[in-house]
Amino acid sequence: MAKWDYDGPILEIDKLSISFFTRLREIPAVMDFSVTVQPGEAMGLVGESGCGKSTVALGVMQDLGVNGRIVGGSIKFKGRDLSEMSMEELRDIRGSEIAMIYQEPMASLNPAMKIGRQLMEVPIIHEGVGEKEAYERALEVVTDVKLPDPKRMLESYPHQLSGGQQQRIVIAMALMSKPSLLILDEPTTALDVTVEAAVVELVKDLGKKYGTSMLFISHNLGLVLETCDRLCVMYSGEAVETGSIEDVFDKMRHPYTQALFRSIPLPGADKNSRPLVAIPGNFPLPHERPPGCNFGPRCDYFEAGRCDAGDIKMAPVAGDDRHATRCLKFEEIDWNAAIEAGDQHEKTEPGDVVLKMDNLKKYYEVAANALFGGGSTKVVKANETLSFEARESETLAIVGESGCGKSTFAKVLMGLETATDGEILLDNQPIGDVPIEERDTKTVSNVQMVFQNPFDTLNPSMTVGRQIVRALEIFGVGETEEDRRQRMLELLDLVKLPREFAERMPRQLSGGQKQRVGIARAFAGDARIVVADEPVSALDVSVQAAVTDLLMEIQRENKTTLLFISHDLSIVRYLSDRVMVMYLGHVVEMGSTDQVFAPPYHPYTEALLSAVPIADTSVEKTHVVLEGDIPSAMNPPPGCPFQTRCRWKSEVAGGLCETEVPPVRQLESGHQIKCHLADDILARMEPVIKVAAE
Repeated sequence: MAKWDYDGPILEIDKLSISFFTRLREIPAVMDFSVTVQPGEAMGLVGESGCGKSTVALGVMQDLGVNGRIVGGSIKFKGRDLSEMSMEELRDIRGSEIAMIYQEPMASLNPAMKIGRQLMEVPIIHEGVGEKEAYERALEVVTDVKLPDPKRMLESYPHQLSGGQQQRIVIAMALMSKPSLLILDEPTTALDVTVEAAVVELVKDLGKKYGTSMLFISHNLGLVLETCDRLCVMYSGEAVETGSIEDVFDKMRHPYTQALFRSIPLPGADKNSRPLVAIPGNFPLPHERPPGCNFGPRCDYFEAGRCDAGDIKMAPVAGDDRHATRCLKFEEIDWNAAIEAGDQHEKTEPGDVVLKMDNLKKYYEVAANALFGGGSTKVVKANETLSFEARESETLAIVGESGCGKSTFAKVLMGLETATDGEILLDNQPIGDVPIEERDTKTVSNVQMVFQNPFDTLNPSMTVGRQIVRALEIFGVGETEEDRRQRMLELLDLVKLPREFAERMPRQLSGGQKQRVGIARAFAGDARIVVADEPVSALDVSVQAAVTDLLMEIQRENKTTLLFISHDLSIVRYLSDRVMVMYLGHVVEMGSTDQVFAPPYHPYTEALLSAVPIADTSVEKTHVVLEGDIPSAMNPPPGCPFQTRCRWKSEVAGGLCETEVPPVRQLESGHQIKCHLADDILARMEPVIKVAAE
């Protein structure tokens, strides 16, 4: 079927309502939702998990499963109502006219089929073109998505590609038939920051090249700022504000949008002097939504008898470009009023050294032919001569992308792995070569961990209270069962969970609440050191602020040393005192947060900073997009580990970067960098992030 020409909006969603039907009740997932996407326009759909943004996308694809139904309104694609089309017509449109890119690239690829074949299927099936032309087009698209050695890529199987490469292939597949509308559902959450920056850049360029309209679903406001022209903010199934990027970011007119921005660590936020403001309360469940405004119970401007009196419709904001809000009071609120400062704290001074690492190395031996065990062995150098110290009450952030060795280092510290060489001293006692089963109770309770995914760390068949009491028993805390129960209730108070949660099962808790239980358990034995491995990356923005704040507060009270592993530099900048940047097992830069976030940088730190999306229109960033993927630790490049991707390499004479590992150099007090660049070149480095003057 030929693609029909149409000059109106590509996508018109009008007063759409979608419900899911269970045996007990109808659960409204999306209500009264309207959005229009013009040709060549990129529309961002932003909101926290459970707000209905993916449901809207599935509605557009007409893929709501057995239980989902559109119960009101319409979705028109190029002027035609999708719900009136036959299955045949829908099949023709999906994949050729409307393409969708999902969050997890591997879920969209067939593991048993070569990449080239999967790409060629699209035009062969949808347009009936021949093999030769299909191959040419596959080759062109793979070149477009900037993959190295396109011919080899087409001959590869999905498992032979890195996550970033897989996601590019999925994007290539979606673009094969030059669709009019591309739906991207959180396409970069599984990727590293620098890879994410390259993929985002790619999506923008290809959108321009092919004139594709986009619906970009994300919970990351910074990403939406960088990729979209307009956005729509959703809360609990409804659109609450929509407009151009500039209008919504700089002249927001809905209390939820305002509250979201207050809970993200933008430049200028500081854990002591300008703490983040978390949104009070919790997201309402679909069948427990309040009367009137859904955001009412959590809103600073709520007025009883008015905001909860009846349904609230979207209202236009005068003078702006198609800017609308679902708030009755938006003309009465003083949007420029200064934000009420959260509780300010004195900066705590770090105490004595609690943890010292000296030339720690961790190598793994792997059979060269791992599948059949034959052949010689290879050594994977996961950690290469790590040295640092961490003090009482200090937050040390460990930053780097996947494969840099940060989790290996955490495992060695926890005793889940033992060090190959070097030593780890905890309160001057060596623990690097003592596996966890041989550590005494005190050491185990002193070094605790909060994991990335709160869903995997709790026992689903044990109540919350029992799980914390179990930890107290292991750590030998309390004389009697009653003592331990009392301490467990105090720990629930500490992480700001109601005491009645002790009787709840993990499945009855939200993600943020589960993470709090994980934190309570880590602090059960008065831990000296807590390793927090990406503790907020699985949580929603508004919950992130509350959990980070909680960690800081417990740290102040208990004088804990916090090792905060993360790839999100905005959060690192907000809460850490010192930062250690890792790449391929090496520490490439270390210093206080101010030193690491201001030039001179290590070239890798510079690229990391440039890659972080910042949700602030007044921020200007230098654009550094890294070529290529992170090399494998199985065969790292010779010389400097970063030389294959470094844009400063040409400044160093004599091919030094390619032959010698750089020495560690001290720049200022406590600021060290592993790099061959000469002092005068380092001195010329410009800041990557500039905030425009007001």
